[in-house]
Amino acid sequence: MTIAVEVDDLTVRYGRIIAVNGLSLTAGFGAVTAVLGPNGAGKTSTIECCEGYRRPSSGQVRVDGLDPVADHQALTERIGVMLQGAGLPRHQRPRDVLAQFAGFYPDPLDPARLLEQVGLAHRARSTWGKLSGGEQQRLSLALALIGRPRIAFLDEPSAGVDLEGRLLIRSLIAQLRDDGVAVVLSTHDLDEAQSLADHIVIIDRGVAVASGTPDDLLRLESGDEVRFGADPGLDTAELSSRLGALVTEASRGEYVVAAAGTPRLVATLTSALADWDVSLADLRAGRKRLDDVFLRLTGEVTDAGQPPGASDPPVPDPSGSAPGEESR
Repeated sequence: MTIAVEVDDLTVRYGRIIAVNGLSLTAGFGAVTAVLGPNGAGKTSTIECCEGYRRPSSGQVRVDGLDPVADHQALTERIGVMLQGAGLPRHQRPRDVLAQFAGFYPDPLDPARLLEQVGLAHRARSTWGKLSGGEQQRLSLALALIGRPRIAFLDEPSAGVDLEGRLLIRSLIAQLRDDGVAVVLSTHDLDEAQSLADHIVIIDRGVAVASGTPDDLLRLESGDEVRFGADPGLDTAELSSRLGALVTEASRGEYVVAAAGTPRLVATLTSALADWDVSLADLRAGRKRLDDVFLRLTGEVTDAGQPPGASDPPVPDPSGSAPGEESR
């Protein structure tokens, strides 16, 4: 795999605050690299250094062989950047803004065709202010792709997007990978990361705490488990005794059995619930999920698409440049 993005011993400071502390990571062409972490972990600062919008305090960053700050003009023709809340003027229309952005690149995609690909052809004449949040996200993605980037930095691409839109966006990201584009994806949707990413980097407190393929990270959590939904407040001690395995109520009405989902265990579980006249809402057996790895490494709990601490203020930047909100 050819390296597209290389971050080596990166440190980013805001006064006395160290946002990124000796971080190293790589992203390859023809692959999706997901960068995960709780708010304030240093993801935005790291990616802004890769995009050339922030100068590292120390360390080295290379994107397609270029220094993102010193070679910023050359780099802008090779990368696409999707930010949450692109903040376009309310009167801008999708077809007009895409045509405008197309003029910045030597070989852009066809704006009309791109609008079709992101499912906005029917909204081409609507203004930005009249687009839904999900439609604005899709337009932001189109703006990141209009210049045929070799490397695409995508921040929460499916946040606030409905199911149909999420499936469309994930399909487009998979197509980018198949076309040889390096996709660097920042998301709080761990299901999205697990299904899309070829490589995952988990950052916490400015340090990479884990890195590898989804399967590599899942192997960090040993053992199988069974999860099921039922009425809240079941007698987990009695159920543990009947199953011969520890049962815990992980959240209201969501139970975890620390054992493999063998036919015997599942039969015993359903029999016990039947004895108690309790309905089984759902049943999932297998290895632990990426959520479990993320929780153990960072101590954070996230729901798909719901970043914890989303209202946290951005870290102040004494340099005077506008810091990106640390939500990636």
